[in-house]
Amino acid sequence: MGRNAPQLEFRWTSWFRVLKTPEVPKASLPGEDAGLTSWCVEASKALALHELGRKVRVSWNPRMQTTAGRAWWPNRAIELNPKLKECPPEELWRTLKHELAHLVAYERSGRRRIDPHGPEWKVACSDLGIPGELPFHNLPFKRRRMKRNHAYICSNCFAVIHRVKPIKKAVACYDCCRKFNNGVYLDRFRLIKHQP
Repeated sequence: MGRNAPQLEFRWTSWFRVLKTPEVPKASLPGEDAGLTSWCVEASKALALHELGRKVRVSWNPRMQTTAGRAWWPNRAIELNPKLKECPPEELWRTLKHELAHLVAYERSGRRRIDPHGPEWKVACSDLGIPGELPFHNLPFKRRRMKRNHAYICSNCFAVIHRVKPIKKAVACYDCCRKFNNGVYLDRFRLIKHQP
């Protein structure tokens, strides 16, 4: 390059800026309820569970029939039965707090396995304002009755187990396996089709 060749001039302030990445909105679940999600976010933050607050989502699941709600871990998602909208408001809030308590208990325990309705969950229920919460509901959701046409018998204890669908893989009597083999499958206790 000669003396008269143009030189490149870099003006850092004009073309190079540190750009902040825009806040990407949280992906919403089908049927997500923004109001209930917002309440769960605030409740999680009040318990100093900021990661849970960032990820928790509440949605309505129209496929639920008899279950009032479900909590999914590690997705941090809560699904509620739309029939709760027909119940008194306190039932909706109790169910929401019940399910959020599951997520709070799992969040606090980290990778440690816990009982879904164990002491960690009971503490979380108390923290969310529902001390003494029971693991089940008594809401008037109609249960679907399914006929159990398939019967199987254990050749060891002769217990008869009735099933809605036929068993397709090898299944053994749980009580016998637990009693004689520490709960591990043993072919000796395999269930066989019962002919009444």
